[in-house]
Amino acid sequence: MNIPSISSKQQVIQVAKQNLIGFFIILSVAFSVQAQAAEKGYISDDLSIFMHAGPGTNYRILGTINAGTQIATTGKSSNEYSEIIDDKNRITWVESKYITSQPGLRFVVADLNAKIANSSDYNVQLDGKMNELKSTVEQLNQEKTKLQTEFKQVQQQLEKTQNKVKDQDTNIKKQWFFNGAIVLGIGLILGLILPKFFARRRSAMDSWE
Repeated sequence: MNIPSISSKQQVIQVAKQNLIGFFIILSVAFSVQAQAAEKGYISDDLSIFMHAGPGTNYRILGTINAGTQIATTGKSSNEYSEIIDDKNRITWVESKYITSQPGLRFVVADLNAKIANSSDYNVQLDGKMNELKSTVEQLNQEKTKLQTEFKQVQQQLEKTQNKVKDQDTNIKKQWFFNGAIVLGIGLILGLILPKFFARRRSAMDSWE
């Protein structure tokens, strides 16, 4: 049985290291490619340009792309050309100078129309809220008017009750006054009559003797 030499083991280790390094390099390249994933872009306005199969006019023309079309850039560029993915998911090349990060007028107008529509919907919602608030305020005003009317009625009833109490108090005082006057009158009469009556009776009794 042959025992591998130390140099053979070192070679194996070195090859394993190289394979590992290569694996990490491939992995890093894969991550870098993934990092250079498609980014959103647009074709410049007022243009209709050819799309090529490669980075140059010597490559086959695949068609045309209209101005303002939204595209995706793959990150690859060569010979002042950039690889793109058009709105039909076709991978093709166009001149880099015709690619911009700003949306075309068509997208700007569409975005503005969407915002206007959202604003209109928001205004409709606000109008609905305002109508609800107006209805609530009107109901509160009606309740306020009703409560004020009821309060006035209660005040009037209270005044009537207070006037009745005053009248009853006055009548009671008058009744006490009249009763006191009657008692006083009777007392005065008795005070004047009874002494004379007893005086006459005493004189009559004296005359009988």
